[in-house]
Amino acid sequence: MKIHRFIGDFDLNQKELEFKDKEIVNQINKVLKLKEGENIELSDGKNSNALAVIKQLDKNYISVRIEKTWKSEEQIKNNVTLFCAVLKKENFETVVQKTTECGVSCIVPIISDRTIKTGLNLERLQKIAKEAAEQSGRGSVPEIREPISFEQSLELADKSNINILFDGSGELFCKTPWERDGASTRNFSAEKYPCVLENNSPRTEIWIGPEGGWTPEEIVEAKKLNFKIATLGPLTLRGETAAIVATYLVSNLC
Repeated sequence: MKIHRFIGDFDLNQKELEFKDKEIVNQINKVLKLKEGENIELSDGKNSNALAVIKQLDKNYISVRIEKTWKSEEQIKNNVTLFCAVLKKENFETVVQKTTECGVSCIVPIISDRTIKTGLNLERLQKIAKEAAEQSGRGSVPEIREPISFEQSLELADKSNINILFDGSGELFCKTPWERDGASTRNFSAEKYPCVLENNSPRTEIWIGPEGGWTPEEIVEAKKLNFKIATLGPLTLRGETAAIVATYLVSNLC
């Protein structure tokens, strides 16, 4: 039987715990319709976790008994910050949800020259990130920052990190050995983009552009800061698709 997991501001050092978070209380009572005596898993969003037994259900609060606690570490190879242009409609919400599931550590919305939509509901985005972290079994919730300009995002770029701007004009991000060496024998095992091999930094920062792509001037500014310019392949991907694929590759495979 599946044990449902909740992330909240829990003090998991206590033997017994009562919480009044309206969303969690409503989800347990009305959505999942859990019963007294059932197990749930709690996380404080900072990699502390607990197995708890429901003692009492009330429309305003839930009381539980802590059975055991443990620390968890994210099973993600690389710490990734995603700088993503704000996308139209609900597409940026999709980016937040899916990149959280893929392991992103921080999401920074940016306003570039070709960005169309500029408004975001940060409270809603943080809720989406929290729910995605719960669903995917993560021990922490990625930070969602206030939107900034593309120029400001470049100022935040850490030279000690790996900085990659994704654009169709760049070098192929994932190469097989035969593509790299021109070998006649084709070995289809994927190999990391060379820039990742050149730097042992535990953090990578990636930039994804808007629907209309980056301007030539923006690419030039990134190159001035020694950014790697990479492409995900010959097909033209939507902004949200590129953000999800790039985050997964960098977080888990590189």
